[in-house]
Amino acid sequence: MSLAKDINTPTEEELVKKKAVKLVVAHLRKKITGDYMGKQYLISWLDEMEELLQKEEFDVKEYYAMRKRLNSVVESTFDHDMRAKIRNSWQSMGKALDKKVKPY
Repeated sequence: MSLAKDINTPTEEELVKKKAVKLVVAHLRKKITGDYMGKQYLISWLDEMEELLQKEEFDVKEYYAMRKRLNSVVESTFDHDMRAKIRNSWQSMGKALDKKVKPY
């Protein structure tokens, strides 16, 4: 096994974070209901986030950048209910990125 392969292979903790983020994204996609102003920004963000999740390597900086962009989506959403749902997902994504592997 080469050293370069080891560097690009996500650790167990990174895999846990990635899985948690994937769940947040799936739940957020389910929350999209009806039409509202700013919906296209959320759909675009979700599509980009899903592309990032497809990558084998895990760069936590990319995930934090996407979380920061999700905050911009919150600010561009005028529908009160959707804004609250997206804000909750933004907070859940932060918790997902803070996840640690539980000791056995």
